[in-house]
Amino acid sequence: MRLPRPGFRTWLFLLLLAMGGGLTLLDQRQSGSSGPLPPSPSGEPDYYLEDVEATRYDVQGRPHQRLQAPRLSHTPGDDVTRLESPYLRLRDDSGRHWTARAEQGRLEGGGSPLVLSGNVRLAAPEERWQLTTRVLHYNADTAHAWSEAPVTLRQPPQRMQAERFDVWLDDSRARLSDNVRGYHPPATDEDPAP
Repeated sequence: MRLPRPGFRTWLFLLLLAMGGGLTLLDQRQSGSSGPLPPSPSGEPDYYLEDVEATRYDVQGRPHQRLQAPRLSHTPGDDVTRLESPYLRLRDDSGRHWTARAEQGRLEGGGSPLVLSGNVRLAAPEERWQLTTRVLHYNADTAHAWSEAPVTLRQPPQRMQAERFDVWLDDSRARLSDNVRGYHPPATDEDPAP
């Protein structure tokens, strides 16, 4: 007994079905998605931004705080904004420039303070000093930066270490406290006069 030969419509239906299955498999491979996102205590982000550059102006209309980050995300569950690789450029009341960079940044709901973490560097390039620490807090409203983690402050050839650091950018005040140690080489005849 011979079966009837499939017609054109049957072959077209089978071809479309095979193509649809192939495209579905290809799409699943390319998306790399193996299922829903794992649950997080802070929830899923309600928005994220890429290549962020934000500028804050002083009362005279001059830019005095700039923030750059390749990615920023906000989670509504805890009202926290997270930054990847943030870089800040700051200008104090005297016109001096400061920079800060870290691996991560975190802003609570009120927007202050900004908490930088992971290989944090705060620098005053004109004074040639740089601070390194694990965690640095920065209050943009008061221009106060502080760390309660061990810090190293370098102004070549000098170096100081402490357990805590505070700097008030607009007041030109800095304080190292708790177990402060320093290295201050003696001046040589080749050193320029201050």
